Amino acid sequence: MLVLHETPAGYALFKLLDDGKIEKPDDLHKEFDTAEKANQTIKLKAFQKFENTIDALSAATAIVEGKLDKSLKKFLSDEISEKEMKKESLIVADSKLGGAISKKLGIKIVSDSTVNELYRGIRSQISSLLTGIPQSDMNAMALGLSHSLSRYKLKFSPDKVDTMIVQAIALLDDLDKELNTYAMRAKEWYGWHFPEMAKIIVDNLAFARVVKVMGFRTNCSKTDLSTILPEELEKELKDAAEISMGTEISDEDIMNITHLCEQVISITEYRTQLYEYLKNRMVAIAPNLTTLVGELVGARLIAHAGSLMNLAKHPASTVQILGAEKALFRALKTKHDTPKYGLIYHASLIGQAGPKMKGKIARMLATKAAISIRVDALGDKDTPEVGLENRAKVEARLRQLEGRFAAGATRTPNKTPKGQKKFEFNNNVSSYNTKTDAVVPTTPAKSEEVAVEAPKSEKKEKKEKKEKKEKKRKADSDDEEVKKEKKDKKKKKKSE
Repeated sequence: MLVLHETPAGYALFKLLDDGKIEKPDDLHKEFDTAEKANQTIKLKAFQKFENTIDALSAATAIVEGKLDKSLKKFLSDEISEKEMKKESLIVADSKLGGAISKKLGIKIVSDSTVNELYRGIRSQISSLLTGIPQSDMNAMALGLSHSLSRYKLKFSPDKVDTMIVQAIALLDDLDKELNTYAMRAKEWYGWHFPEMAKIIVDNLAFARVVKVMGFRTNCSKTDLSTILPEELEKELKDAAEISMGTEISDEDIMNITHLCEQVISITEYRTQLYEYLKNRMVAIAPNLTTLVGELVGARLIAHAGSLMNLAKHPASTVQILGAEKALFRALKTKHDTPKYGLIYHASLIGQAGPKMKGKIARMLATKAAISIRVDALGDKDTPEVGLENRAKVEARLRQLEGRFAAGATRTPNKTPKGQKKFEFNNNVSSYNTKTDAVVPTTPAKSEEVAVEAPKSEKKEKKEKKEKKEKKRKADSDDEEVKKEKKDKKKKKKSE
């Protein structure tokens, strides 16, 4: 029997001297207690050394994946002759690799549980079995190969770190809050000097740039604002500056206002730069999710879950209401309807849907987003193929729902439902036959008696009710008198 053993230094092919020993795997460890016994049990037939770390890594990767490498195939075909291929059997540790060797070379393979003890013994005495390679060199090769293999298996890349997305989206939200605060303060502060300007220029960045360039409102007519504002707004602003109702401010005031506007401009520029950075990161880490829901919504989902892997573990129902936890638990507590969407509501596909269709589209979008997230987190491809396919399905569903609602709105009420015949008026109606009538004799005397008896019975009921009330009153008064007598007796006893 031949034994194939893979080492960090290269491939080793051994010859098992006694084939009967493999049939007793429980006693096999005794044959490898010492180096002399190991050399008497197994003997090295051939050894092929790896030329560099790249060859060692490619060979180790192929073995891990259960594939037959070109170098291993050439080594086995060179060292094992055609006669030995037919007669001998080859012991291999991995069953997948053994199947690939048997398919390519046609040699009989042994890779069951009985060979584990044999390989354990070979590893324990490998330094004595492989002559010419010191143990220190073998350890160094094993360490280098393990590091290379770990890096390859992990496929580590700085572009795949989702922590950067979590921090970037949090900073983006903080910058938006700060920008709104600064811009409102600048408009309110400069509004004392030029109150009409805030209504004319709504954009915060344009307002800050105009204030920085113009300064006092008296300089408006002399200042060229064509690079900042369109002609219509520039003309309207200059007209308003001439008849403004604002107060006069000092040079120190305008200097501080200008510094605040510079802060607004710089933060806005940094925000655009940060958004581009976040967009590139999202395309690199989660291309399918980005294609489906957009950069900002995808980044907020990842940040809310903590990481892309944590988000991939969530089911579609959780992805749909992620960010609406308070509303969910409030609804469960008060037994009201649960929310239909959370952070996913801000996706463009849900924005395109009508009010009545938002819930259905949110549910379908969440299911497709869950699939895309898992592909991004666990898949090997970096292309947004799955995201594009899922987006097309959601858009088709949206068009289908819109068509249904449009058909329901244009439906005419005159149309009869299916399966119901239309009513037709029939003129052949038979006339009324008076001969079939029957006359019932009436007794007026009895009817009068009944009418007289009715008011009499009502009077009796009223009298009975009055008598009952009077009896209750008497009984209550008697009870009160008895209670008073008892109290008087108790007082007398206490006084005695």
